[in-house]
Amino acid sequence: MAALWKNRLVGELCAEFAGTMVLILFGVGVVAQVVAGGNGDANAIHWAWGFGVTFGVYVAARLSGAHLNPAVTITLAVFRGFEWRKVLPYSLAQTAGAFVAALLVRWNYSEVLAKFDPSHGYKSQGIFATQPGVSLHMAVVDEVIGSAILLFGIFAIVDARNTSPLANIGPVVTGFLVVAIGMAWGVNSGYAINPARDFGPRLAESITGFSHAWTSADGTVYFWVPIVAPVVGGLIGGGLYDLLVGKFLPIPDEEEEPGRGTPDRDTVELPASATV
Repeated sequence: MAALWKNRLVGELCAEFAGTMVLILFGVGVVAQVVAGGNGDANAIHWAWGFGVTFGVYVAARLSGAHLNPAVTITLAVFRGFEWRKVLPYSLAQTAGAFVAALLVRWNYSEVLAKFDPSHGYKSQGIFATQPGVSLHMAVVDEVIGSAILLFGIFAIVDARNTSPLANIGPVVTGFLVVAIGMAWGVNSGYAINPARDFGPRLAESITGFSHAWTSADGTVYFWVPIVAPVVGGLIGGGLYDLLVGKFLPIPDEEEEPGRGTPDRDTVELPASATV
């Protein structure tokens, strides 16, 4: 039984790694192309991030539930009975996938980046990790609100008791949600809304020549904001969904699926496409 659980967990972690890697390949790749290559605009960035989320969820959904985001994993553990012993492994797999994807983008665009910003300074640093465009406290507020919207929306999209889309369409709708967040909440902090999405590429930056990867342009230590704020926002969003909507919906009888916990009278499990 222990071996079976271990094999299942390995599969789930591989799915989280692969799904998050796909997400970042599209997301960081498009920012590199737009910022350093001068090909595209902000709309291209928003749509590519949304498509990255969609394809990443399709990759991982069947095996792990496609969280692709530690804030999602933690919120599911708090509100949906996801196993706490899997939270750290999932988060590490997601971060590793983001890290590897960022290295691939860095390698692929190395010549373009060298021409665009030979010193590897702040001019190109925001390609990989988010940077604040406002004061630190407003960047925190922005990340909290954006992440709350993300988890509120995800809970609504995948809640089988509500008017949720079919499982095979859920990833597309989730991608649209991320596009909308980027278009509406992308200026202040770059809408990381995902600790793995920011920390993995930031780590890749720091080991490939970007000497100020952990700070903002004014020297403020910033890396903790896209880690802490999305978790706080995710918990707020998940809690608000249950408070304002979830507790008023009927609870169907459902079976447990990978990447989620077992439901009871106060929770409802999420379909396999539960992510980002």
